Amino acid sequence: MPHERLLNLFLENVKDYGIFLLDAEGKVTTWNAGAERILGYEGDEIVGQSFDKIFTAHDVEKDQPQRELQEAVEKGRAEDERWHIRKDGSRFWATGVVTPLWDDAGKLQGFAKILRDITERKKAEDDALEENQRKDEFLAMLSHELRNPLAAISGAIQIIHTHGSIPEEVQEAANIVQRQVSGLEHMVNDLLDVSRITRGKIQIQRNRVTLNAVLEAAIETTHPLIEARQHTLSVSRPQEPIWIDGDATRLEQIVSNLLCNAAKYTDVGGQIWLTVEREGNEAIIRVKDNGTGIMKEMLARIFEMFTQADRSLDRSQGGLGIGLTLTKRLVEMHGGKIEAFSEGVGQGSEFVVRLPVVAEMVVQQPDEVPTGENRQALPLRLLLVEDNEDTAVTLAALLKRCGHTVDLAHTGPEALEKATDLKPDLVLLDIGLPGMDGYQVAERLKNQDGTSQIPLVAMTGYGSDADRQRCEEVGFIRHLVKPIKLQELQAMFCEIE
Repeated sequence: MPHERLLNLFLENVKDYGIFLLDAEGKVTTWNAGAERILGYEGDEIVGQSFDKIFTAHDVEKDQPQRELQEAVEKGRAEDERWHIRKDGSRFWATGVVTPLWDDAGKLQGFAKILRDITERKKAEDDALEENQRKDEFLAMLSHELRNPLAAISGAIQIIHTHGSIPEEVQEAANIVQRQVSGLEHMVNDLLDVSRITRGKIQIQRNRVTLNAVLEAAIETTHPLIEARQHTLSVSRPQEPIWIDGDATRLEQIVSNLLCNAAKYTDVGGQIWLTVEREGNEAIIRVKDNGTGIMKEMLARIFEMFTQADRSLDRSQGGLGIGLTLTKRLVEMHGGKIEAFSEGVGQGSEFVVRLPVVAEMVVQQPDEVPTGENRQALPLRLLLVEDNEDTAVTLAALLKRCGHTVDLAHTGPEALEKATDLKPDLVLLDIGLPGMDGYQVAERLKNQDGTSQIPLVAMTGYGSDADRQRCEEVGFIRHLVKPIKLQELQAMFCEIE
């Protein structure tokens, strides 16, 4: 059977793919049954016409058909996915491949194009994308709605802690509430971070940082949980600094997540070891405990989303099963790797993080000056704009105890009026205000005489990178995520005085 006849037979019997040949100018010369089925044209209707008939008007206007042929000539083939048009005017999503055809003398004879309708797959992908977007919007809203009451509770607890003399049982009750608030805040942050990382929506802000500073911050963060469970934490680290090119906040998150995990899965009164050392060009962080351990069959899956070693009905350890997933992603974003080890149930566990180190830095010793941690901010005239009554009252009370003068506003228009009349030293501005939101208030303040130079600090339950960027664009000097700690505010006041 001649090759040409064999080829035609093949083309006619391929039903799932539209296969057709073009001349050197892009006019159709052959048209198979698959092309007829997908595009609706019979052969005698389309042969001799330009293949741009199957492209959308927008693509034709942008000269996409000819650019596709040119790319095929230059690169040997052209591939794409795009919308195409059937004879009846309906659109469908298709993958396409164009290959140039040359004669024995190397002269271009035409092109072969293969088209496949993948509209159903495209629809499924779009539906999944829309579903993910709705999920992300829900998570963002959930975090905002959770952080508002958490902010009010946290503020109330801080007021109790700053009270001169309270009964011991009240102090202990306040400590319990504070630990539970910290736990809830940790879970909200982890849930949102995992969602953002899996979608590639999070970035790390790289700077040279020392692991000692990271460890101190992580130990301070996890101290309440470790103390509550009466664990002994043993820390071993070299005296000389180990420098990492990374995000200090995210590195702290890695270590604190591992310490929290060890504390939760170790019986009361247990032992936790935190060890840091340098091996060649790597920093090694080990977090070991004598806790419940991990079943051998779970070790390979321990970093998977929603996986927990303890699946008992009482859920005594709590958590969402996402902390280790988040930790692994953050480690990998820093160019490192993490491994889990355990001899089995009841034998404790160990997590080992390896991170690349960078060359040592020569640090100039600064003159001894007070910092935000060891000096008090000068009394300020503050305008606190917050629609949540409980959050506003508790935060205002805390700030007044520190010697600041605080005026309250609960809506955008009220904030504009008071800022204009009072000329505060600084405005603490909630973003999620009803009607006129915090962004709109900030823009108005920055664009009117008398208030344009007043520093603005955003207070919000929305903590994504996009939220931070938008705050910066509008003119906020800081973006604080609720619940906000008094020490954090005092340190910030000292920095901007």
